[in-house]
Amino acid sequence: MRPVSVWQWSPWGLWLCLLCRLCLGSPSPSTDPEKRAGSQGLRFRLAGFPRKPYEGRVEIQRAGEWGTICDDDFTLQAAHVLCRELGFTEATGWTHSAKYGPGTGRIWLDNLSCTGTEQSVTECASRGWGNSDCTHDEDAGVICKDQRLPGFKDSNVIEVEHNPQVEEVRLRPGVGWGRRPLPVTEGLVEVKLPDGWSQVCDKGWSAHNSHVVCGMLGFPSEKRVNTAFYRLLAQRQQHSFGLHGVACVGTEAHLSLCSLEFYRANDTARCPGGAPAVVSCVPGPLYTASSGQKKQQQSKPQGEAHVRLKGGAHPGEGRVEVLKAGTWGTVCDRKWDLQAASVVCRELGFGSAREALSGARMGQGMGAIHLSEVRCSGQEPSLWKCPHKNITADDCSHSQDAAVRCNLPYTGVEAKIRLSGGRSRHEGRVEVQVGGPGSLHWGLICGDDWGTLEAMVACRQLGLGYANHGLQETWYWDSGNVTEVVMSGVRCTGTELSLDQCAHHGTHITCKRTETRFTAGVICSETASDLLLHSALVQETAYIEDRPLHMLYCAAEENCLASSARSANWPYGHRRLLRFSSQIHNLGRADFRPKAGRHSWVWHECHGHYHSMDIFTHYDILTPNGTKVAEGHKASFCLEDTECQEDVSKRYECANFGEQGITVGCWDLYRHDIDCQWIDITDVKPGNYILQVVINPNFEVAESDFTNNAMKCNCKYDGHRIWVHNCHIGDAFSEEANRRFERYPGQTSNQII
Repeated sequence: MRPVSVWQWSPWGLWLCLLCRLCLGSPSPSTDPEKRAGSQGLRFRLAGFPRKPYEGRVEIQRAGEWGTICDDDFTLQAAHVLCRELGFTEATGWTHSAKYGPGTGRIWLDNLSCTGTEQSVTECASRGWGNSDCTHDEDAGVICKDQRLPGFKDSNVIEVEHNPQVEEVRLRPGVGWGRRPLPVTEGLVEVKLPDGWSQVCDKGWSAHNSHVVCGMLGFPSEKRVNTAFYRLLAQRQQHSFGLHGVACVGTEAHLSLCSLEFYRANDTARCPGGAPAVVSCVPGPLYTASSGQKKQQQSKPQGEAHVRLKGGAHPGEGRVEVLKAGTWGTVCDRKWDLQAASVVCRELGFGSAREALSGARMGQGMGAIHLSEVRCSGQEPSLWKCPHKNITADDCSHSQDAAVRCNLPYTGVEAKIRLSGGRSRHEGRVEVQVGGPGSLHWGLICGDDWGTLEAMVACRQLGLGYANHGLQETWYWDSGNVTEVVMSGVRCTGTELSLDQCAHHGTHITCKRTETRFTAGVICSETASDLLLHSALVQETAYIEDRPLHMLYCAAEENCLASSARSANWPYGHRRLLRFSSQIHNLGRADFRPKAGRHSWVWHECHGHYHSMDIFTHYDILTPNGTKVAEGHKASFCLEDTECQEDVSKRYECANFGEQGITVGCWDLYRHDIDCQWIDITDVKPGNYILQVVINPNFEVAESDFTNNAMKCNCKYDGHRIWVHNCHIGDAFSEEANRRFERYPGQTSNQII
């Protein structure tokens, strides 16, 4: 079993920050990485909106008070020092005049002067702590390179100053130590103290205490345990008690937040008449330990969830979205805290919250924002049961979407997979462990049909986030001594927690290409893009055009017309086109880039541009039962930043063989009057149909979420005109609303019914 580290999972810093902000009555800055600076006792964070995780207004906590830095005399050298304090390798730029918004509290430093080589900002020259003639309109910010210093953890830190604290917690099974299936859900509570692992005296132990321990270990709830069995077992074993008098309310995210009493070193009689505390936890649906539990859970009727996570690189993390009136929407981060985040985590079958994140740290949503100022006690069964404020249009923007990171149970799946031969730990040839006890060995995976979805699962199992690429050839990576292919035919949906859960061939391995150079590989990344289509714009701009054939030679060359166009009487006659504008936003945490490099882009003389992807979007007209009656497609004519959110700079443009892509916070607009921005409906008969648009349909480029890549609309075509309505992203509606959409009877007149 892997112990749970308090240094990785602790909420103290976040809890204290939120408390300070509530007292000051100021808006909640983002709870970004915070880091102690040696003996100086300073802490650093990035704040402000809008921004990415590696940029923002620099805030320093000194003497328990957060403050900012004035931009007077600020330089890139000072930014280098501050980025290292924040856990990044270096700075790529800095900002002045409160670009990320004015801060609050003290202005700690003014006229800061650094050479760039200092180990701490305390070594730089300045006017002295708290001595400034600036206002918060002059707050300085930094833009750091999105690369962490070795060993840096993106987490908050529990301050351990005067009292000993619980560093780690685990459950030790009473019998069968090391042979129980993972995750371990029941056993003796053991805590790691400075002098080693110790048990907890069960005198006064309550269900609230068990609830907190289970939450730390990744389980949503606790259950009663047969203490008589464990007391009988305890009589035959020796114990080392280090903790007693545990008193939790039940809403704490970590045991160290409870009232604790530690035994002194000279205590001779520890836990007289007592026994070690025992806890039994109930695993969430993703982590049921046995088939019996699975069958029991599956037999219960499951209603549709009213909360979900989107955009997270790891299980149990993501942007919080809630269901209201049949439509999914986000939650504003105002007053967002660990209690509310823990309610979300437990509702989804995970443990308590490890972090409550603000400032759209898991990417921005699109559409409605349903909740604001959510205030939970931590005991509610659902986020909807917490007091909250109904959102208004002026209250929040998607740059303030709330997110969570939940505690997860240890399943050991990451120990059954590894990468070899890569230039870094984030890439390499995939090796998996197979065999039973005594015969475990490592082997390779056949590269046939290995793609982005399979690579996503491998990277998730490795704990390395998303997959940038799924590779079918890995000859440039040394395989070492591992040459046997032990898995083939792997096909994943992309949501599995490990490759074992994907469909694959059994013990009979079948590969088209048997050499080790054709085995599976991955390149993983902590961030990924996320493309969404602006569905309302499609609905607003759809219309029919009868276009003469003599104006469609280029479109025919690019295969943008129906197959019947080949037999048309060129250049006479016309084609009937359903035209509409499409605005494709990148709301992820990494730029969207074409899979192919510039060397393989294809020049098209007709339109005077390079195509960087063979197929970028599918356009289809479907009957209500799903039969395709017309189709279109769009190669990536050229991917570029047409427009961007405020304070986001354009990075990609197609002119002069420029780099192609879509920057985070920007969108690529294909106007309705551009060639191939249509569906050829010349052969479509009048009737009721579904218009479907799918971005990145072949999963050629990795994204954090593929479920939002499709958009659907109801449409009626009477042979002369077309009405398009009810356009929505594929995962924007509830299951019931989607069923109503699919059962839509159509229109009997020009009116929407």
